[in-house]
Amino acid sequence: MKTNAVTLLNLHGQTALISGASGHIGQQISRTLAGAGAKLVLHGHKNRDAAEALADDIRQNGGQALVLMADLAEPEAAQDLVNQAQKEGFAPDILVNNAARQDVVDLSDMTEADWRAMFDATLHSAFALSSAVCGALIKDGKPGAVVNIASIEGLAAAAGHAHYASAKAALIHFTCAAALEYGPHNIRVNAVSPGLINRPGLDKDWPDGVARWKASAPLGRLGAPADVANAVLYLCSPMASWVSGENLIVDGGMLSGPNW
Repeated sequence: MKTNAVTLLNLHGQTALISGASGHIGQQISRTLAGAGAKLVLHGHKNRDAAEALADDIRQNGGQALVLMADLAEPEAAQDLVNQAQKEGFAPDILVNNAARQDVVDLSDMTEADWRAMFDATLHSAFALSSAVCGALIKDGKPGAVVNIASIEGLAAAAGHAHYASAKAALIHFTCAAALEYGPHNIRVNAVSPGLINRPGLDKDWPDGVARWKASAPLGRLGAPADVANAVLYLCSPMASWVSGENLIVDGGMLSGPNW
């Protein structure tokens, strides 16, 4: 049977769980995977309305979507979420760990609560969901794919983001460790590390930073949510069937030269 790019990027028959699905990057990842044919489990924490609106949009375009709300910092929340998805006929074989925080706090002002909240949202959620999803796949003898949304700040920290950069660096290394241990079960684990991704109002909220980024990035622009989503689709798909333990940097070439 001949294969081409279309068939290699086809996710029909698969179910993807996306954490933090209602955010601007999470929404685009969800729409992109749905467009490739995957059924979706859309995880949200506080913004149920946004998650339900996203699910409705996906359904109106012919897709299937289930919304599940959970605070993934709570013990057993991730396992309960996966159990519920299975009961609803949405057992995931693809996991996209996208949930995170991105608040700005100077290290001299950072509290232990700030630090723990960042690691709970960014790293613990990825560990807990990976354990739940991959545990079920291993039990059933099924292959799978995990994509962790990291950041270039896991490789080059920025001021005010010590907790964020540290959590993303740990997530990148967790990706390697999980790829090593889940690989024998035919479960691939990779990461995507985006650079600065545009969102509505960003140029007004942070004009200096946006200007400096555009002046420094070799491709001369901010990223779009679709740039991240397309990388996720590739890593989830059969096109990346022999790719595991990798961190795909999607930053317009920023880390190819001096740090911006």
